Amino acid sequence: MNSLPDIEKPDESAYLNCIRCGLCLAVCPSYQVSLKEAASPRGRVALARKGLDGELELTPNLYEQMYGCFACMACNDICPVGIKPAELSIAMRHVQEQQKPTEWKKTLFEGLIPHPWRMELATLPLRLYQNLGIRRLVYALGLTHLLPGQLRDMEAMLPRLPQRPLRQVLPVLTPAQGKTKHRVGFFLGCAQSLLFAEESAATVRVLSRNGCEVITPPDVQCCGMPALGYGRLDLVQEQAKHNIRLFIEADVDEIITDCATCGSTLKEYGEYLKDDPEWADRAAYFSKNVRDVSEYLAEIPLEKPKGRVEARVTYHDPCHLRRAQKVWKQPRELLSLIDGLDFVELPESDWCCGSAGSQLITHYKTSLEVLDRKMENLASTGAEVIASGCPGCQMQLNTGIQQRKMKVRVVHPITLLDEAYRSEK
Repeated sequence: MNSLPDIEKPDESAYLNCIRCGLCLAVCPSYQVSLKEAASPRGRVALARKGLDGELELTPNLYEQMYGCFACMACNDICPVGIKPAELSIAMRHVQEQQKPTEWKKTLFEGLIPHPWRMELATLPLRLYQNLGIRRLVYALGLTHLLPGQLRDMEAMLPRLPQRPLRQVLPVLTPAQGKTKHRVGFFLGCAQSLLFAEESAATVRVLSRNGCEVITPPDVQCCGMPALGYGRLDLVQEQAKHNIRLFIEADVDEIITDCATCGSTLKEYGEYLKDDPEWADRAAYFSKNVRDVSEYLAEIPLEKPKGRVEARVTYHDPCHLRRAQKVWKQPRELLSLIDGLDFVELPESDWCCGSAGSQLITHYKTSLEVLDRKMENLASTGAEVIASGCPGCQMQLNTGIQQRKMKVRVVHPITLLDEAYRSEK
């Protein structure tokens, strides 16, 4: 059957101990939509085991089941014997890329994403679409209804785009307001620079307001999660080395990120490079000092805003923040500091929104069905604002809100904190 010489494969412990109890079925978004065993964590573990053991051919269809996983990690948390089906699905994608590399992935993950200036050039048409008023005209004339459904929903994902990527305008050094108490590095993510610039600018303002001297290296590369999600672990390791070098040279106390996906990946650099004798220690040191912005602000003396934000607010937990980083109380604590907020808990706040980075593109129908569940829960809260610390989640939520014509604003929690500080004036 299969011969996998010279290929890096998952260890047998990643799949042999599955007891097929089925607890994972209840928490898996893709299974709850399809009710097909192959689309469940338990089914993917069985397929991976038989494929790696040579009992099944490693066909494109088998790998497609691995790409159907949202990597929300709910199955990892609930498994009573410690199997991590979400990680196994990612590892199987890596097996596929070693067996038969895909040309478009090479173009995307080697030629485009690691290069910030190329990403800025590639997204220039989107910024022109926004900033020349074309998007406003399209909506005013109702032209989005002429688009195919998937393209219309992808357009709805877009937030309000900045005139220029934040990387081009954010200073390398932002001084602390008042006395300098901390020196931190800020990891400016790709999506945050290109699509959510105002949110990351707010992050830097809030850190500065609370005594942080903020260093933002402009030459950071993508955290590596897109490449990892499509099986290119080798590229993740290259990007990790580049980013580690930058922040060690910056000589900062902690590395702060306001993107849940970036944070979860940066915290794993030590794991990805543990077998590299030249980089293992540096990677472990780097990962130990990565903090999500809400996590970090909860650790330092944080000044309570004197301003107010009058709104009914709820909060969606990004999978890569709550499950991967175990950060979920801190964003709520930040919101509780803001006078005027009427906070209401979102039912199933930690249920995946259906984004998983690119599922709206690659698994459109399933992604929308998972999103529908989130939108029903959002509607039940009566919230005017939904906060979430992940750009992928925010874009997915934008799609659902546009579909249902809901009057709900999607923001990062740090945006509300920044608004409260700025309203003092």
